Amino acid sequence: MTVTLKDVATLAGVSVKTVSNVVNGYAFVKPENRRRVEEALAATGYRPNVGARNLRRGRTGFLALMVPELSIPYFGELAGLVITAAQKRGWSVLIEQTQGTRSRERETLSSLGPHLVDGALVHPEALEAADFPSPGEIPLVMLGEHAVDVPIDHVAIDNVLAAQTAVTHLASLGRTRIAAIGRNPSRGTSSQRLAGYRSALDSAGLSYSDSLVAPAEKWHRSVGAAAMRSLLALPAPPDAVFCFNDLLAIGAMRAVAELGLRVPEDVAIVGFDNNEESAFSLPSLTTIAPDKAALAEAAIELVHRRITGDKTSPPQDIQTPFALEIRESTGG
Repeated sequence: MTVTLKDVATLAGVSVKTVSNVVNGYAFVKPENRRRVEEALAATGYRPNVGARNLRRGRTGFLALMVPELSIPYFGELAGLVITAAQKRGWSVLIEQTQGTRSRERETLSSLGPHLVDGALVHPEALEAADFPSPGEIPLVMLGEHAVDVPIDHVAIDNVLAAQTAVTHLASLGRTRIAAIGRNPSRGTSSQRLAGYRSALDSAGLSYSDSLVAPAEKWHRSVGAAAMRSLLALPAPPDAVFCFNDLLAIGAMRAVAELGLRVPEDVAIVGFDNNEESAFSLPSLTTIAPDKAALAEAAIELVHRRITGDKTSPPQDIQTPFALEIRESTGG
């Protein structure tokens, strides 16, 4: 038989309201009463009816997370952290994969609404300002770079500064022909990391050469390997490479090895994202390590505030930390 709040209250010797306060996590319960309720909950195996609770609150109990590709480890790791952070607030997460195309991103965003989810976290690659719903339709938080200028909450690391940090590290090693892999005009992330790359070169007194910047339609291992082979075929090949994500860097290291060269002796390589793979590659990969847990927590906190009543304050722009993880691919 289904255990009710009244059953738990009878066993604990307290009121139904006290049991409800404990179940809902309210702090204003006497320690002794809380102990008795928790023991009664364990003894009866009571499980709250989440659907009924959300219905009373006028909520669905779901958040949406929109990402380009789950096959890219960064997004898979981020999704797991968002799910963990959302569960602490009592939400389940629906994940949509868009492949980073405007049509799929627009279709996904337009399908979200209060009938389906309470709010959404979106990591756009190709959306334009006109594609976003009117403010107030559904609480939204943008993850990653400012791909478009829209008045919604935003959480990201400083991609320009992070790229500067990576390239400055390579320049500090005495490398003078520093290439970049990952240019893609349709991706806001790419534009910001390219800007950081150029800024670091300028600060180090190194000249920018367009021939040392390899395009990448997809940020996959195979694309990184192909770009690295092209760079090494130049009359004056690079002695260091900044890759716009770890998968490009892993592919680049493979190409260097296939050509009989060594990392970092012949070519030092830095990635971006600090995926788990980067610590176990051979050599291990120096990379920019965003605090993905902090990003997920901040995003969930922002969407929680909007859902629970803060609907009129100006949008917040939160920058979460990052660090340079120095490993063997640059001599660490």
